[in-house]
Amino acid sequence: GMFVVYTLVELAGQMLKAFEARSVHTRLLSSKLYSRTQSAMSTLSASSSEPSHSCSMPSPNAAIDFLMLLSKLKTTKRTGWVKCNVQLPESIADHMYRMGVMSLLASHCGVDSGRCMRMALVHDIAEAIVGDITPHCNVSHAEKHRLEADAVQQIKQMLGPNTQAALEVETLWHDYEAQTTPESHLVKDFDKLEMIIQAHEYEQAQGLQLQQFFDTTKDKFKTQTGQAWAQELVARRQKAAVAPTTAAGEGSTAPAALQQAAAASQAGS
Repeated sequence: GMFVVYTLVELAGQMLKAFEARSVHTRLLSSKLYSRTQSAMSTLSASSSEPSHSCSMPSPNAAIDFLMLLSKLKTTKRTGWVKCNVQLPESIADHMYRMGVMSLLASHCGVDSGRCMRMALVHDIAEAIVGDITPHCNVSHAEKHRLEADAVQQIKQMLGPNTQAALEVETLWHDYEAQTTPESHLVKDFDKLEMIIQAHEYEQAQGLQLQQFFDTTKDKFKTQTGQAWAQELVARRQKAAVAPTTAAGEGSTAPAALQQAAAASQAGS
């Protein structure tokens, strides 16, 4: 009887060891399978989140073509200043650059200042193809939008329609045109503000009377930042146009055109 009991105990022990060995083997296989699965998933995730070089950025050829196209923005003078007989008027690129710096200063305005900077760089980019079309060019707003939208599509194709750069140019331009986001509102204000800053500078430097630029932007600023900066500029312009007198009571040293502009501005406020 004891022999039978001992045999049964030994058999049970062997079965337990075999079961434990199988369990360890199973866990090892599961672990290896898990590792391989995780590795495969990581590779798949990386390939989907990081597109290939050809899809993520323009080719060198496309990039140089695009950058050379932008030379038109550096050489094309802003139409409004040309029509006002401004000497050595600024280019489209000059205007866009200062708007970009304005956006840099707006980092605490409750908007994405980085997006504002990119939008400022893109908002007039179509003018590299269609030129600077103003309300005085006898082109309707709808036609102007169509021409510029077509130009943006040409730029998108030039960069490569599936590249990140092309998609961002297209998105930013349409965002600015639609005027539905806080960033687009602020950049639009900067567009008008940069124009009247430049008008004030031309008045001071060349003795011109550019009141029409202040008239067309009066009460058109939507953001608190735009309104505050415009008020500051107008105040400086009015102060600059006030006739400074000498102790002997001599007349004004300010150009007569600036005095007239100040009087018109005060009358309209």
